[in-house]
Amino acid sequence: MLIGHLGNDPELRTIASGQSVVNFTVATNENFKDSSGNLQERTEWHRIVVWGKLAEICSQYLKKGRQVYIEGRLQTRSWDDTKSGEKKYATEIVCSDMQMLGGQRDQSGNEGSMQGYGQNRRDFQPSGSNFYQQSESSSGAMLESDKDDLPF
Repeated sequence: MLIGHLGNDPELRTIASGQSVVNFTVATNENFKDSSGNLQERTEWHRIVVWGKLAEICSQYLKKGRQVYIEGRLQTRSWDDTKSGEKKYATEIVCSDMQMLGGQRDQSGNEGSMQGYGQNRRDFQPSGSNFYQQSESSSGAMLESDKDDLPF
């Protein structure tokens, strides 16, 4: 699971079988204090690969600089470099779920919209700034019936 910003616009291709695939990079940042107490920032770049309908959605809606949540699995592939003859390796994240994050305005003028897409989902998640707010009926204490829905 990653939250970061796109380093480039997604590149959509269609392979021989007709399936869509898109590639892009995501930058994640880590802030920490060094041994001298100075605040430092470290950026990591991640290669993302997305297949199928989700690839088409990424190609259509994601742009360089957009904040995104990515969920997937690591996959390392290898090939022989034709110039040097060396075996090369690349580790990528094969994306299964994606949510667009950030405060960009949507077409209706609302800010802070979130939309989630995934290969394991039938529909995208609701959008809007109140997506994670509690309902008015459960203003404080957790109801006994709500405890059954907890995953632990």
